[in-house]
Amino acid sequence: MWPHYVMGTGEFSIIKRYFTRPNQRKDVICGVGDDAAVLKLPEGNQLLVSTDTLVSGVHFLPDIEPGDLAYKAVAVNLSDLAAMGAEPAWMTLAITLPEADEEWLEAFSASLFEICQYYGLALVGGDTTRGPLSLTITMHGQAPAGRILYRAGARVGDWLFVTGTLGDSAAGLMCLQDELQLPSPLRRPLVNKHLRPRPKMLAGRALRNLASSCLDLSDGLATDLSHILTASGVGAVVELDQIPISASLKSVVEPEQALQLALAGGEDYELLFTVPEAQKGALATAMSEAGTSYHCIGQITNGSGIQFRREGEPVELTLSGYNHFKDAV
Repeated sequence: MWPHYVMGTGEFSIIKRYFTRPNQRKDVICGVGDDAAVLKLPEGNQLLVSTDTLVSGVHFLPDIEPGDLAYKAVAVNLSDLAAMGAEPAWMTLAITLPEADEEWLEAFSASLFEICQYYGLALVGGDTTRGPLSLTITMHGQAPAGRILYRAGARVGDWLFVTGTLGDSAAGLMCLQDELQLPSPLRRPLVNKHLRPRPKMLAGRALRNLASSCLDLSDGLATDLSHILTASGVGAVVELDQIPISASLKSVVEPEQALQLALAGGEDYELLFTVPEAQKGALATAMSEAGTSYHCIGQITNGSGIQFRREGEPVELTLSGYNHFKDAV
């Protein structure tokens, strides 16, 4: 792992200095430094693997601080594991750098290992090369066999829930792009939601054996909900009055814009999930123990697609979630 010499003779010193730390996990038999990582999966657990690529100018702003980039790159990948009820274990990082800037690498690696340590995650290998700035993280998690959450599984009559509040991250991006001009006290919490999302790891594990389907919100509520509905072969009613919007967002944009950001802004990294009626009581207990706020926003129905309602009446909305081949930051 990390075999290339394209950045010159200093590449292996970069790997040793910035991307090698003492192993803290007993299930890592061999990590950074050999041709492949050797890992041990506990008996009775299944392995979950997720990969995301982040490209400068597409997934993050070119002038993003290296510490924020490292944190967010790991956090959004952890969110995929949270959505499936998994516990994080190992990750690999492939990073393409325009140059070997020591100050940049110091800040990036410090933030990277800080979030890895917080979530008990081991960096076990990867790759480096020269070129336009991009990152590819492959995240490995584990969960007990038979207790993994999937997008498919929502059934007619199940209740639809979401954790946290929606739209703050999209508003934070607007601030960073100078599309939303705010004083620092109002700007800070929104920008922080965009740059430093908190993956709902405890909530995801709390939903094992309770949720009938689950995913994380990366492309906007409307788009991501359609993935659950398609995978499960059902439809849904969403009550617009129940969409959770933060006081921070309500204070800086008009109600309809706040709703648009909540439904289609994307990058919330909250969990969207369905729960049968019989599990609603257990859900309240589980989410309380996980320390996670959540809100019921609708119900699964026969048919297909999403019906939006306001005060019980159908509403027509024009929305679009994030599209990698259409939009850019």
